[in-house]
Amino acid sequence: MSSSVQPKRIRKSPEARRAEIVATAAAIALAEGLECITMRRVADELSVRPGLISHYFPVAEELVAEAFGDAAGGELDELIPAERPHGRPVEHLARFLSRTSGEAYDGMSRLWLNARHLSRYRPGLRDRVGHQEAQWRDRLSGLIRDGVAAGDFRTEDPLLAAIHILVVMDGLGAHANTERGNRHPAVAGLATATAERVLGLTPGALSPS
Repeated sequence: MSSSVQPKRIRKSPEARRAEIVATAAAIALAEGLECITMRRVADELSVRPGLISHYFPVAEELVAEAFGDAAGGELDELIPAERPHGRPVEHLARFLSRTSGEAYDGMSRLWLNARHLSRYRPGLRDRVGHQEAQWRDRLSGLIRDGVAAGDFRTEDPLLAAIHILVVMDGLGAHANTERGNRHPAVAGLATATAERVLGLTPGALSPS
């Protein structure tokens, strides 16, 4: 006879379950927008009851903010890792700039646009957007500061240099929803050219070899 014993369910820890909920909400945000995050939608994706989601996030807006923070923080860790054991700062910066294009990066740019628009009406999301912006400034200025110490870069104000670069990147990201085909070729390399200028590098120093 075939066994009718059902496989034993493994009960997830609260930490693991919460992380799963946030990751699922972040995936929905990237694919469809932050407006599409609801308790029921996340519950359906995880095949659980909506009450389980509200147990961890009693207010839906808390989950929306957390989902954005998870996605934006993951992008930051991918593009500018906090730990950089190998290579010179100039190499890490060149790697970072080379990866700020393509569909994956455009997807995150769309999410930033989405979050900044919605944050006008949602204080919790507004706080999270501000926190993530500060994280980006700190991480990039830290890399630049290391580069100055190593002799790779020349600037008296690493934070200001980071802000210059990020503002240009934000400006370029604002066009993530539009057609790329008709853009002037110089636009694609504008962030790299800005970084080279504010860091005292020769043109082409940060371009892919």
